[in-house]
Amino acid sequence: MAVPALLSDLSQSVFSSLGVHGTSNPLGISKNPGQRECLLLIDGMGRNALELCKKDLSIFNQLTNLDVLNATFPSTTSTSLTSLGTGASVGVHGMVGYTMRVPHSGTPERLLNALKWDERVDPYIWQSQETLFERAKAQGIRVSHVAAKRYEETGFTRAALRGADYLGANQVDDLVSNAAAALKNPNSFAYVYINDVDDASHREGFGSEKFYVAMRKAAELITKLIENLPGGTRLWITADHGMINRSDYCVLGKGNNLLQNVDLLGGEPRVRYLYIREGAVLETKAQWQEYFGNQVTLLTRDEALNNGLFGPKITDTNQQRVGDLIAIANGELILVEQEREELQLSMVGHHGGVTPAELEIPLLIHQL
Repeated sequence: MAVPALLSDLSQSVFSSLGVHGTSNPLGISKNPGQRECLLLIDGMGRNALELCKKDLSIFNQLTNLDVLNATFPSTTSTSLTSLGTGASVGVHGMVGYTMRVPHSGTPERLLNALKWDERVDPYIWQSQETLFERAKAQGIRVSHVAAKRYEETGFTRAALRGADYLGANQVDDLVSNAAAALKNPNSFAYVYINDVDDASHREGFGSEKFYVAMRKAAELITKLIENLPGGTRLWITADHGMINRSDYCVLGKGNNLLQNVDLLGGEPRVRYLYIREGAVLETKAQWQEYFGNQVTLLTRDEALNNGLFGPKITDTNQQRVGDLIAIANGELILVEQEREELQLSMVGHHGGVTPAELEIPLLIHQL
C-alpha cells in the first residue's frame, strides 16, 4: 500500500512547479501556465470535517479532490506548519511538538511552547532550516503570507514561516483582497491561513454548532477567493490535522504515581513527552503499560526514531527535544496535566495522536 503524502510533499511540489531550485516534486504537480499559486490552510479541517459538511456546503463539491494527505507526527499545528513552511521532515526541522524540552536550559530544564514561544529561544537557531518561502523569494518569486495580524511577529512565524511578505487580515474580505493583491502579477505565491475550525472544535467539539459556523466561514472564504483571485491562479486547499472529541481522560499524577520518575512533562493531551530521570525509562514504561494497557501506546525515544516516527532522519540536536518516553493516547483518551487540568478538560476537541481522524487531511484544488 502506498505511503500517504505529507504536507512537506505538497509544499515542495508547489514550489517545484514554480521552478524553485533544489525542490522536489513528489506529488508530480504540473507547471501552472498562470504562474500564480495560492495555498489555503484551514487549521483543524481534517478529512472527517470535510465528509461531515460537504453535503451542506456546496463549494466543497465544486472543488477537485486530489488526495488524502497525512499530517505529521505529532498531528499538531506547530509541527505540521513547520513541515509545510520548510518542506522538511520533523526530524530535520526540529519542531517536534506543541511543547518540547529546551536542552541545556538549566535545572530543571524548560519547555518551549511552540505557539506561545519564549523570547529566550532564538527562532532562527531553534529552526535553522531555510524555509521554502525564503528560497523562493531569493529566486525572485513574490511570496506572501496572509493571516491574522496577531501572528506576524510571533516566534513561531519567525521560526517556521519566515521569508514571506506578511499581509495581516482579520476578516474574510480582507483575507481575500490581500491574497488577490499578492497574486496580481505572475511568478507569485500566497499562503493563506485561518484557524476558526480548530478553535471551534477545541472549545465546543468536532461537529458542534460552533464547528459548523466555522466551516461555513471556511466555505465563504473559498468561494470569495475563487471569485476574486486573478485568472491563472491555482488554489490549493488543505489542513494541518483533523480532530477527535475526548470521551475519557486521565489526570497524570492525581491519584496515581505515574509521574514519580518524570522530571518534565511535555507534548499535549493526545501525545505526551516524558523526560525521565536517568536510568528509569524502562521502569516508567512498564509502570505506564501496566496502568493503561492498550489505552496508550508507549515508545522509548530510540523506538520512535527507529520506527521513523519523525521521518527518515533526525539530527542529534533535535533528538534531545523528544521525550525519553513517548505516550500516545489511543481511542478518545486525553492525558491531562494536573496544573492545567481545568483548561485541558474544558477543551472538547483534541488532536496530536495517530488515529485516522487526527492524521487524515484533504487536498483540494481549483484552477482559475
